Amino acid sequence: MTAEFSKFINIGERTNVTGSAVFKRLILNGDYETALDVARQQVENGAQIIDINMDEAMLDSVAAMRTFLNLIASEPDICRVPIMIDSSKWEVIEEGLKCVQGKAIVNSISLKEGEEAFVHHARLIKRYGAAAVVMAFDETGQADTQARKVEICQRSYRILTEQVGFAPEDIIFDPNIFAVATGIEEHNNYAVDFIEATRIIRQTCPHCHVSGGLSNISFSFRGNNPVREAMHSVFLYHAIRAGLDMAIVNAGQLEVYDEIPAALREAVEDVILNRRDDATERLLEIAPNYQGDGKAAAAEDLSWRELPVNKRLEHALVKGITDYIVDDTEEARLAAEKPLHVIEGPLMDGMNVVGDLFGEGKMFLPQVVKSARVMKKAVAHLQPFIEAEKSGDARSNGKILLATVKGDVHDIGKNIVGVVLQCNNFEVVDMGVMVPCAAILQKAREEQVDMIGLSGLITPSLDEMVHVAKEMEREGFDLPLLIGGATTSKAHTAVKIEQNYHAPVAYVPNASRAVGVCQKLLNPQSRAEFAQVLSKEYDTVREQHARKQPRSRPVSLQEARDNGFVAKSKYVPTVPAQPGVTPVSASISVLRDYIDWTPFFLTWSLAGKFPRILDDEVVGQQARELYADANAMLDKLVAEGGLEAKGVIGLFPANRSGDDIEIYDSEAREQIIGVAHHLRQQTLKEKFANYCLADFIADKRSGVPDYVGAFAVTAGIGEDELAEAYNKAGDDYNAIMVKAVADRLAEAFAEYLHQQVRKVYWGYAPDESLDNDALIREKYQGIRPAPGYAACPEHTEKQLIWDLLSVEQHTGMSLTESYAMWPGASVSGWYFAHPESRYFAVAKIQPDQVEDYAKRKGWELDEAEKWLAPNLSD
Repeated sequence: MTAEFSKFINIGERTNVTGSAVFKRLILNGDYETALDVARQQVENGAQIIDINMDEAMLDSVAAMRTFLNLIASEPDICRVPIMIDSSKWEVIEEGLKCVQGKAIVNSISLKEGEEAFVHHARLIKRYGAAAVVMAFDETGQADTQARKVEICQRSYRILTEQVGFAPEDIIFDPNIFAVATGIEEHNNYAVDFIEATRIIRQTCPHCHVSGGLSNISFSFRGNNPVREAMHSVFLYHAIRAGLDMAIVNAGQLEVYDEIPAALREAVEDVILNRRDDATERLLEIAPNYQGDGKAAAAEDLSWRELPVNKRLEHALVKGITDYIVDDTEEARLAAEKPLHVIEGPLMDGMNVVGDLFGEGKMFLPQVVKSARVMKKAVAHLQPFIEAEKSGDARSNGKILLATVKGDVHDIGKNIVGVVLQCNNFEVVDMGVMVPCAAILQKAREEQVDMIGLSGLITPSLDEMVHVAKEMEREGFDLPLLIGGATTSKAHTAVKIEQNYHAPVAYVPNASRAVGVCQKLLNPQSRAEFAQVLSKEYDTVREQHARKQPRSRPVSLQEARDNGFVAKSKYVPTVPAQPGVTPVSASISVLRDYIDWTPFFLTWSLAGKFPRILDDEVVGQQARELYADANAMLDKLVAEGGLEAKGVIGLFPANRSGDDIEIYDSEAREQIIGVAHHLRQQTLKEKFANYCLADFIADKRSGVPDYVGAFAVTAGIGEDELAEAYNKAGDDYNAIMVKAVADRLAEAFAEYLHQQVRKVYWGYAPDESLDNDALIREKYQGIRPAPGYAACPEHTEKQLIWDLLSVEQHTGMSLTESYAMWPGASVSGWYFAHPESRYFAVAKIQPDQVEDYAKRKGWELDEAEKWLAPNLSD
């Protein structure tokens, strides 16, 4: 990005009663609260200044301006950007200047009423400390040509700087953007006139700025938003290079210059730059092709519709096309001896092609899930005919039971594995989440399954999987057991699970491996050989694990504490601006701008950092399609609802006591309302401290009053219902998509809320200004570690957060017996504000710390060992 583009300022245009019918209606109806949402949305969409205009004949414009600006002053997420007071009435402008906090911008003044009025208004604006938009308008009228624009702006500049003493950097010229492609020849050069005038004005009027109302340029194409957006982007591309450094735009509706379809961009550029006499006619000719979604209405390639029906079915399955599947399936049924033969024949043939392509890396997981959607739609059409003939079920490769173990609510990975297996003709019995061991084994007997697959995300799930394996052994099962999920590993499977069960136990790292593993285990010829291979692999892993030496020498707990973190500089804690417990909510439209997309692609087994993954040579096309589908889902959720995001935060007086943090009910710090217990790194650190989260809070013996925060958020209220509705419709793809999107929104909510805490609720970084990329890279002060993760790995500490914040009451979120959060799309944690606070991994701890932790928690030693098992030294 060039310097001139990075410095360009977007001025939001929608808080203008003359330009927005929605905003006008809200103001006329006195609905100022909803009108604030319009302003907020402009800021969220990237507006760095918001233009506010109340010039309406049926409105008391002075009162409306005063009311709205006073409301904005109490909205930190709006008033963080400058306000442009826009009116043709001086009394409205002056009322606005009395209300705005900080430096305002007046829009506008001009020479149209002569120099005396111009100077008078300029002096008042200077007195209020504001900047001013100066229109290219004088006593004889509005400037339309390049020469007139330059002449009026240069004259205004001399008067303002020489007579009024106006700071040149506070002068913003508007040389008038007029519509092009109107059919009137005199208008064809309007864009060029503006661009060239801008270049001269910036050269001859040092330190000034140039702005304009962007929407005017495309007025001739109102009703065709894609063409208008393309015109705006092309105009800005050239005008910014000439010196335009701000413009009134709808910040949420700007097309990326490089992403404008080539044919449209060329036609628009011909118009904007007046390169051809027939430019307007050519743009008018192609404009209808871009009506709607902004993409050219390229003719759909339907040549495959001429293929034999079996090949059409295969094509639809491979490409994930549902449009014609019912008609083609019916045609195949009429040609078959039995409807079941359609499933066992062309449909399974097509799915075998899908499976082969997936196995060869020529198809990717999202495509396979779309193929499953096509298959389900075809089978749903055939099912009534199969039932009528009582033909029985189609032959499958085997029946597999899948379950997320007791205490765990995460099922996206399991659901993806289920879809992939179904695509390869396995029958899947999905028991859902939080399934107790007894229920799993009972269902396995009832369904006479050929294999059991266990899934889990949180670390307590690992112990539950061990329990299931032991129970399968005790009850005499002989079925293969699959182990999968984010916290599982081949090492854990080898050391903790496989030795407790005599039948094959296979660790499945991702969905792409599931089919191959299942085929080997369910084939009598290959099962024994594969089981032997697995057994040897696990023996090797166990030997390596036994020989494994710790990377660093363990130290005693006292040694670790003696090497605890000590701040390099003196830090004075900031008193929270809004102490206590505060329920919060956020709209999906706000949260989507805070999404970190990289983990989303990993959910679908597409590896690569966003946005580079969109251009990846191997997975780029699929990543782009997946990204488009995710955003379509977000658009649907914004428009129709279905997901709700709720949260709660708490900011409390606190001080450190050893490795614990005492949390108090008030500034008197006499009554402890909770104690957060933390673990300390316990390996030799030669250059660094042995960190503990408590180190980032002032010791109570120091007399320094400090604070700590806690939060719990979810974007998953409604996700289960939405996913189930998609499942009932046979749409596995969107059932998984809505959960994957909800997960990302929950993390986005945590990121967004942490930003609001830093800037507003706690307020220790009120001037922070970071884009989403910087937020993702955590370029801010403070941390938000989550119980169950590296810096505070012990899960039961979530209960304290729940108790402090009354989380279930405020949000509906709950904890399972294993302290997994429900809904699954949820995040909780602590807030630390210390400028030197950092994330770290506690890693392995020693018996002396386990004993100490048990005493601090009031536990028996075996209870501490149970919950600290993942961190216990070997």
